[in-house]
Amino acid sequence: MKLKYLYLLALIIGMSFACRDDEAIEEVTEEIEEEVVVDTETYPDWTDATHSKSAELNYATVFNQNEVLRFDIKIDSDDWSDMQSDLSSNLGSSGGRPGQQTTSDYDPIWVPCSFTFNDTEWYHVGIRYKGNSSLSSAYQSGNKKLSFKLDFDEFEDDYPSLKNQRFYGFKQLNLNNNFDDSSLMREKVGADLFRQFGLASAEIAFCVVYVDNGSGSQYYGVYALVEEVDDTVLDTQFTDGSGNLYKPDGDAASFANGYYDEDEMEKKTNEDEADFSDVKSLYTIINSSDRTNNTAVWKTNLEAVFNVDGFLKWLAANTVIQNWDTYGNMTHNYYLYNDPSTSKLTWIPWDNNEAFQNGKQSGALSFSLNEVSSSWPLISYLADDTDYKKVYENYLLQFVNEVFIPSELSDTYTAHYNLIKDYAYAEESGYTYIGSNSSFDSAVETLKSHAQSRKDAVTSYLK
Repeated sequence: MKLKYLYLLALIIGMSFACRDDEAIEEVTEEIEEEVVVDTETYPDWTDATHSKSAELNYATVFNQNEVLRFDIKIDSDDWSDMQSDLSSNLGSSGGRPGQQTTSDYDPIWVPCSFTFNDTEWYHVGIRYKGNSSLSSAYQSGNKKLSFKLDFDEFEDDYPSLKNQRFYGFKQLNLNNNFDDSSLMREKVGADLFRQFGLASAEIAFCVVYVDNGSGSQYYGVYALVEEVDDTVLDTQFTDGSGNLYKPDGDAASFANGYYDEDEMEKKTNEDEADFSDVKSLYTIINSSDRTNNTAVWKTNLEAVFNVDGFLKWLAANTVIQNWDTYGNMTHNYYLYNDPSTSKLTWIPWDNNEAFQNGKQSGALSFSLNEVSSSWPLISYLADDTDYKKVYENYLLQFVNEVFIPSELSDTYTAHYNLIKDYAYAEESGYTYIGSNSSFDSAVETLKSHAQSRKDAVTSYLK
C-alpha cells in the first residue's frame, strides 16, 4: 500500500472527527479511490496508460482510421446462456417470424467478459446486447451478428480493485453490427460527414469481433466501433460537458402537440436531477400559438432554448444523405444536449446504418419537406417559415459544395473498401448481412453512384 494512501486515510479520519467538512471529506475520498493500487499479479496487463481513469483519451489508438481493429471477447458459458435467455424472453424465439417479439424496446442484461486488444486484456468488462428494431429483427431471423455495448467498469462494485477501469480513457463503447448494410460503411461515413460539416457526432472506426462463449472463438465479422455520446462526445466536442443530455424515444420524441412525456425523454446525464424544464420549454414553444399569432415572438423564444441554426444544418445534411431512420420518419436516433455555453438544446445525430438510400417505411424526406406534417413540428414549423427555409436551403448547397463532394466520397469509399474487403469476404453465414462477396462489391459501387445522384438532385432542386 502506498504511503500516500496511508496519509490520505489518516487525513480523512482526522477530518471526519475534527471538522465534519463533508465536501472536503468527499474530495479526499475520491482521491483515495483514484490512488487504489491494482494488483498486477492478479491483473498482469493493467497499466495506467491503458486501463486507468487517469489515462488520457487515446483517439489515435481506439479510433485508428488506418487499420481494422481486432477485439476478442470471452464470456463464461453460464453468462452467455443468461444473455440468450434474456433475449428469448423479451424478443421471442430466434428464427421465428419478424414481429413476434413480446417486447420491442427493453434493456438487455449486463454480464462480465474478458476483452482483449493487441494482446492486452481488460478484466470483468460489462457487455450487453443493444438495439431496438435492428436487434429484434436480426435475432428473430436467426442472425447471430448482433450489436453490443461495452462498459469497462460496469462491474466495479463486484471487483472494487478494478474501480474506474477504462479502455485508453474510454468508459463505454459500442460495437454496432452494420445491420442490413451490405457495404458495412454507412454508419461510419454518415457520422464522419456530419462532423466534417461542423456538427457534433460520434467518432467511428472499423473493427472485427471474435466471441468465445465457451465453445471456442467465433468470427462475428466487421463491426463499427462507435463512440458513446454521454461518455466522451460531450467532453471533447463541446466546451462544457456538464449539461443535460437526452435520448428521446417514443411518441414524445416527435415533440408533436399532445405527446409530451418525461418518461420518453430519457436522461443520459444528471439523471438524479428531476429537471426536464429545458425539453418541456422546447415542447411548449414549438407548439405555441405565437407561431401563427406573433411569429417574431415565437422565433425569439424558440431560438432562446433551441439551437435552430444547428438543427437546420443537420436537417440539410441528413436530407442529402437520405438518412430516413430518424426524426421526420421515426421517433428515435438522435440526442438533445443542453449546451451550458449557450443554454440551448443542441441536436446530435445518432445511428446512420440505414442512410444513403431512399429508405423503407415512408422513405427519405424530399428536399422541399412539403410532405412533412405537424406530427414533426421541429421540421414542419421551421420549414413553414420563409427565413428558416432559406437557411436550410443554403445549408443544402453548402453541404454538397464543401462536404458531400462525389469525387472525394468515391475516394473515401474506395479506401474503406480496400481496408475492410478481406474481412468482409471472410464473414460467415449466420454472422453477416452480406449475401455474397459480389453483394459487398456492388453495395460499395452503389454508394458511389448515390453520391453523384444526390449532388445532382440538390442542384436541380435549388434551380
